[in-house]
Amino acid sequence: MANVSTSFPITGLPVSGLPSAVLVVGDPARAEKVASRLTAGKPIAANREYHSFSGTWNGSAVVVVSHGVGSAGAGACFSEVIKAGATRIIRAGTCGGLQASVTDGDLVIATGAVRGDGYSRGVAPLEYPAVAHPAVTARLFSAVPSAHLGIVLTSDVFYPSEVLGSNLPLWQRANCVAVEMECAALFVAASLASVEAGAILAVDGNPLATSDESMEGYDPHRSVVVDAVDTMIEAALTALTQP
Repeated sequence: MANVSTSFPITGLPVSGLPSAVLVVGDPARAEKVASRLTAGKPIAANREYHSFSGTWNGSAVVVVSHGVGSAGAGACFSEVIKAGATRIIRAGTCGGLQASVTDGDLVIATGAVRGDGYSRGVAPLEYPAVAHPAVTARLFSAVPSAHLGIVLTSDVFYPSEVLGSNLPLWQRANCVAVEMECAALFVAASLASVEAGAILAVDGNPLATSDESMEGYDPHRSVVVDAVDTMIEAALTALTQP
């Protein structure tokens, strides 16, 4: 008889028994930072960029998983998290502001995402919308009412192409509030599986406002960003564990 695996091949998460509330972050170091805030936080698995931890927040069981940079790898993570039993997923990450009012240290709550990524196009027709679950969005906004609300651009490109240039001015004119790299993948994957999903993002730059579309001056480690990330994590955990 063939051996039956007890864990998923990409994330190493157990195939069953995962708590239903999952926080996803890009950076494995951020996942570890979140785990240090949890009660009885402990590691579950570590494979490639996918590091996972379990614990409790305000008495509720949660899991935090890192998904790396970009939609393809993140999409694999989201698929396994959903198969493992997640029913509510919140992404807590960073973004670049696209509007002049969206500046370093601000927080953005994504109501939906432009599907500029490759992953979501591989799992659903382009006409299928990438939208956050309204209940999750409301919980996040209740936790941080000063946050910007709006549509974000999900892009697979961090450094702009010297051939094609940057499309950020177009999406700025379309009133997108920020640009990031994974929300569309999460929203589409979650919607297809009838899972609640949302996203809160800390602004770590504004490439159009600073005339730095090349991203040469990008520095996500400034104190104003670190403080925003701390606020973001607490808001995400609170929204994740509300009944």
